[in-house]
Amino acid sequence: MTEDARGRPLTIMLVVGEPSGDQLGAQLMASLKEMAGDSVHIVGVGGPAMTAQGLQSLYPLDATSVMGLREVVPRIPAILRRVREAADFALKTRPDLVLLIDSPDFTHRIAQRLKRIDPSIRTANYPPPQVWASRSYRARKMARYMDAVLTFFPFETVFFERYGIASYTVGYPVIERASRIKGGDEFRRRHGIAPEAPLLAVLPGSRRSEIRFILPQFKGAVEILARDIPGLVCVTPTVGHVAHLVREAAANWPTPIHVVETDDEKFAALDAADVALAASGTVTSEVALSRTPMVVGYRVGGVTYALARHLMHVKYMTLTNIVLDRAAVPEFEQNACAPEPLAAALKSLLTDETACARQVRDLEEAVRAFGLGQEPPSLRAARTVLELAGFQPSP
Repeated sequence: MTEDARGRPLTIMLVVGEPSGDQLGAQLMASLKEMAGDSVHIVGVGGPAMTAQGLQSLYPLDATSVMGLREVVPRIPAILRRVREAADFALKTRPDLVLLIDSPDFTHRIAQRLKRIDPSIRTANYPPPQVWASRSYRARKMARYMDAVLTFFPFETVFFERYGIASYTVGYPVIERASRIKGGDEFRRRHGIAPEAPLLAVLPGSRRSEIRFILPQFKGAVEILARDIPGLVCVTPTVGHVAHLVREAAANWPTPIHVVETDDEKFAALDAADVALAASGTVTSEVALSRTPMVVGYRVGGVTYALARHLMHVKYMTLTNIVLDRAAVPEFEQNACAPEPLAAALKSLLTDETACARQVRDLEEAVRAFGLGQEPPSLRAARTVLELAGFQPSP
């Protein structure tokens, strides 16, 4: 392994806090290995996807993958313990760059602790939180503990540069998953789903709070929808730490349902599905890449929503709608995220060919705006990370 002037390999520390960040980190690790090989040593915190890329995680993600006051508050001691554990590891090993990936309520605390104790340790954020959408004042605070941010879109870079933070547009890495969205016909055969059966992908999120607040609404929508759509079948991709909650809900589901847990099964399910019902989040972009028409809902605890709703600065919560600047995908937020309106919107997509085709065209436009067909964003991100870490390739 190549060593620097200090007699040790260049070291990059990656820290994620939840499954969506784990996927992002895994893509970045693959690109770092492609560009730098064994010249760079990668350490930090990740989940199964990053572990598959060779990371030995300091601890599992279960304690930090939380959202909403009611879920976060009882876990604060565990979360703060993980913050100290990650920060102290960085202070002891002094990596050339600490890259905090997603989960800002958790990862930014690590950066703050590092800068408070040792300002010389370089920190970067990938991607930065969407403070342009809500709580923009946080960008000014970030300038005190983040040396750089890697953004998905150019408008984000312009925003953060106004606050004096070095910003680099690297593109939207979710588009790299497009090639994995395949195998729909085989998925139906494997699970005994008839080719002509209407198949609904139900995607309630990967946090416990999302399963608690959103899945019951989705389940109620399916119960209503099943009365009007004969032979309806559901598939629900999930992840390990909430899979038992999803399976409990599926035990008395109103239609036949298939719960799957691997990424390959999730992508095949999206390819197989006729329509999707999704919680707002990264998965909606994966659904867009599959060109599967969707309805999006999101719901949090009442106190959390009351505190957050006055801080929002954007019209939409789904990235497809944000980049298109129109309501191409039906959205239902908080009290509107209820069985009746969700079921009505889904029924329209399942029975109205014109509405379905219109949304598919919109999704195709959106994924082009995401950067599909351009240089892989994870390669651009890896190049930027190596530069920030001071990597000097061999001549």
